Amino acid sequence: MVRRMKSYDSAFVTGCDEKHEWMLEWFFKNYKKHIKDVPLIFANFGLSSEGLKLVRENVHAVMNLKVFDEKGWFKKPMSMIKCPSKKTIWIDLDCEIRDDISNLFDMLEPNKLNMVQDKPWTTRGQELWHNSGVVGFIDKPPILYQWAKAVREDPVQGDQEVLHLMLNPITKIAYINDIPNEYNVLRLQTEIDGYAGPIKVMHWTGQKGKDKIKAML
Repeated sequence: MVRRMKSYDSAFVTGCDEKHEWMLEWFFKNYKKHIKDVPLIFANFGLSSEGLKLVRENVHAVMNLKVFDEKGWFKKPMSMIKCPSKKTIWIDLDCEIRDDISNLFDMLEPNKLNMVQDKPWTTRGQELWHNSGVVGFIDKPPILYQWAKAVREDPVQGDQEVLHLMLNPITKIAYINDIPNEYNVLRLQTEIDGYAGPIKVMHWTGQKGKDKIKAML
């Protein structure tokens, strides 16, 4: 008999594989410090037995994403689809939660992916980008299934790049709702671009970002 996973009204979801599980304790510590009443769901992309044990001790439910063929972070869109919650916010494991971000659920617009503009990429590429480190949505909007399908059929560079290539400036307006920058502040913004605004989530992107996280351990 297949056991159905409990459903939730609202939940955060994250995930990783064995290669990135060294960040788990750091992520859980920040999450528990600032977020008290919202369930955390985990997508297992291929953890070690030790990593899975740690995850089970710190989250409300674990989803098995090892059964899907996508590699690494390309499993993210499918994780979002499989997450058993009505209102869902995906958050990358390299995001440092610095404040209670539960009010973000109240900012979500239906039928859209709710994301922060990727200002470093937008500035450097001279076209509008959105960062997939924090993605909120209500129910499972059609664009989420389209994203997962595109990732499966043409996995170029990363999940964020796939989403960007799927959409043009007009369809981005239709399918993406901008949320405030403070919910996903990128490393380049603070280190190079002079960002001095509030930070609720600090996203330590790239190898330099991972080195910053290691220094915090």
